[in-house]
Amino acid sequence: MVALGPDGLLDRCSFPAAGTPLVCGVSGGADSLALLVLAVAAGCEVTAVHVDHGLRAGSADEAEVVGAAAEQLGAGFRAVSVEVGAGPNLEARARAARHAALGPDAALGHTADDLAETVLVNLLRGAGLEGLAGIRPGPRHPILGLRRAETVALCSEVGLTPLADPSNHDPAFLRNRVRHEVLPLLVEVAGRDLVPVLDRQAALLAEAADHLRAEADALDVTDGPALTAAPAAVARVAVREWLRADDPERHPPDAATVERVLDVAAGRSLATDVGRGRRVERTRGRLRLVPAAGPGGVR
Repeated sequence: MVALGPDGLLDRCSFPAAGTPLVCGVSGGADSLALLVLAVAAGCEVTAVHVDHGLRAGSADEAEVVGAAAEQLGAGFRAVSVEVGAGPNLEARARAARHAALGPDAALGHTADDLAETVLVNLLRGAGLEGLAGIRPGPRHPILGLRRAETVALCSEVGLTPLADPSNHDPAFLRNRVRHEVLPLLVEVAGRDLVPVLDRQAALLAEAADHLRAEADALDVTDGPALTAAPAAVARVAVREWLRADDPERHPPDAATVERVLDVAAGRSLATDVGRGRRVERTRGRLRLVPAAGPGGVR
């Protein structure tokens, strides 16, 4: 029997206080259904929200499964449909549409296994400290301390049958190959469960990333001489945060772009394009972020 109470699953979760209104993103998989069960058990005023991307046949019917689970548990329910147009990076655009529909304070059903996979995915993509810190714990990820096997067991215990999303096995998506091929191979090579190991590493890297960000926040990123005099690691973080501040998804610039901005700060170049129709210029030692000239911007 799955224990929810003292020394059980809830003790490893980070839900808000009982009585707090809480939106939970529930796709119908084991992790999100377990999130719903635990949020209700924690005493929150829960609304389960199912987001249909319309990307596969029958996806709208999954909302009925989530609605039935919410009714069984005494939670509210809302179904939302979003449109994800054709184009590159379907996974990222679908995720962005889902997050926009759920809102910034919604709880998501990410587990310790998701965190470990995210660390590996970001490592393969060449991420820095922030990316290698993976998914941060907190109210948005209240079941991050649980394992995927525990969410499956919890659903079985309470009589919920999770939906199977065929896209979770599509090798076209990097995360799926990490989940089903890379991580199992690493576990075999290491001879032990690597999820706790990767999660501990992520926590340590998160501490380092937070320290660098605090140092960077105290730096005037538009002051070229000050930026140049700062420790390189701090200066890079300051530039990264500056350039992604107006991005809805807060995507960081690549390392080459950051280095070009530091060259401008040091006076080694006068200006540089930084993507998304923007340009960084230096005048009398001050950096300015302005629209780029030409097709990518209006000057």
